[in-house]
Order: sequence, then structure tokens, then C-alpha cells
Amino acid sequence: MRSFTYERAADPVTAARAVAQRQGAKFIAGGTNLLDLMKIEIETPTHLVDVQDLGFDRIEATEDGGLRIGALVTNTDLAADKRVRRDYAVLTRAIVAGASGQLRNKATTAGNLLQRTRCPYFYDPSMPCNKRRPGSGCGAIGGYSRQLAVIGGSDKCIATNPSDMAVAMRLLDAKVETIDPQGATRTIPIADFHRLPGDTPHIETALEPGELITAVTLPKPIGGRHVYEKVRDRASYAFAIVSVAAVIAKDGSGRIAAGGLAHKPWRVEAADTALPQGAKAAATALLAGAQPTPDNAFKLPLVERTIAAALDTARSA
Repeated sequence: MRSFTYERAADPVTAARAVAQRQGAKFIAGGTNLLDLMKIEIETPTHLVDVQDLGFDRIEATEDGGLRIGALVTNTDLAADKRVRRDYAVLTRAIVAGASGQLRNKATTAGNLLQRTRCPYFYDPSMPCNKRRPGSGCGAIGGYSRQLAVIGGSDKCIATNPSDMAVAMRLLDAKVETIDPQGATRTIPIADFHRLPGDTPHIETALEPGELITAVTLPKPIGGRHVYEKVRDRASYAFAIVSVAAVIAKDGSGRIAAGGLAHKPWRVEAADTALPQGAKAAATALLAGAQPTPDNAFKLPLVERTIAAALDTARSA
């Protein structure tokens, strides 16, 4: 691990300015992703700004009947909150499906959304990776791509977003609240928060330099059965090959979002419209324009089967 400097921020604006004004500076809270990448010198920040003392660790009701989740609320506390378990059960199920208990105890809400979208080639400095070094190429394209994107990729990157929580947040139409170095705040719809790779796969979110996440808000609860189905290579501590978050009403209508398919959680309104027609119709709409590789073409029928499993679970609940 390379040397770096460290400070503990006293307030959000000071934290944002410290990161914006110093090249190579990064925020740190739980550090479950950042510290791992620093150890193998994939991430090499020059300065860390610790935001753990900023008080963003509460879950509060909003005036419109939703919830505001502080950026520093741990994944464990979020999944266990009785309001989340009752009204946003898909979020609890998605979080519990991710990582391990120890990691969930440290990982924060904002940190989960900000974990790097990555693939095995990202971890290997001997291979080209446009995320590590823009313009160097993508080792996954033409390489081993079984776990990687089937839709939304580009000729620069086909990595997939690893977050289970983000898939549920996308389903629920969450919004990300931020503050910038000048103290200005803004709200970013989760649909716009994560970026597709395009020509700049190293830029993964809509955040500006120094912009700090303060909270994530959920709208008022959605009625229906909440389901999260995750297909992975082992029973725990593994990223999704395919995952499906769903809320299904008694009449079969609802909404779905998917993970393991793209550079961001994947949701298409046409797939929601097609849900009453069944898993095949929903999967066809969800995957319109998909461009799988020979290694991961199996994901397309697997999406249909995973949606079918989610529908069966919802109907039998």
C-alpha cells in the first residue's frame, strides 16, 4: 500500500472541499471496497477524508410517507430496520443477499452505491483496463467474459455493477441527496446516478469532484409482494450472475429491475408493462438490444428463468 495522508472531517462542506481541492483525494467511511483496492494498488489515493463523524447514520420518515436513509447507515442496520422490512422488503432481501455479515456491518449506504463497477481484468495490473488507465484498452473484450455485461456495454468496457442493494434501490425509484464544496445540495434520481461506460468507463457516477452523498430517499411504499432472486456461483459472498428485484401485485402487474447484466442496475419500463404477460415477455423487453458474448449468452435465457422464479415466489407468498 502506498503512503497517503488522512483527515477526519468535521462537517460536510469541509469534507467536500478537502476532496475537491486536493488531487487524488477520496472520501472514506466503511472502506470495505476502497481499502481492498488500496492494498493491491488499484486505488492509490493521496489523501483520505474520513466522513464517519458527520452524523448521517439515521433512518427517518419523510413528509411524503417515505424514508430518508443517511449515507452512513450500515447495510446491516438498513436491512434490519423494521420500517424497511415491512414496507421495502425487497431492499432488505437484496442487502442480505450481498457480501457477508461482517462486510454488511461496516459497509455504508453511500459506499455500497459507490463501489467500483469491475471485472477480473480490473484487478490484474498486467492486463489493459480502461477503468484503471483510460485509453489502455479492455482485456475483457475478446477475453473471458462469462460474468460480464450483456447489455449497455461499449467497446471500452463490459464490466457489471456488483451491488445488490442498488438493484433494489433502482426498483424503488430511490433518490440520492448530495452536497458540494460550495454547500449547494441536489437530488439525483437513482436511474441517473450510475453511468453506462460509453467512452469514459472510469467515470461511474453522476457525482462531480468533491460532491458528497448525504442520504438516499425512498418514496412512499409500493404495494405488492417484494421479491429478490439472485443466481450466483456459490451460496454466499458472490456477485450475481443474474439477479431480479420485483414488486408484484395480485393481478400480476408490477415492476422489475435486474443486476449482473450491465454497468448499472438495469430497469426498462417496457419490461414492467410486459410483466402481466409473463416472464418471457418481460425478459424480451428487458433485454432489448442485448449484445452478449459467446461466454455469457447463457444469461439471456437465465434472465427469463429468474424472472419466472420471482413471479412464482410472489404468487406463492
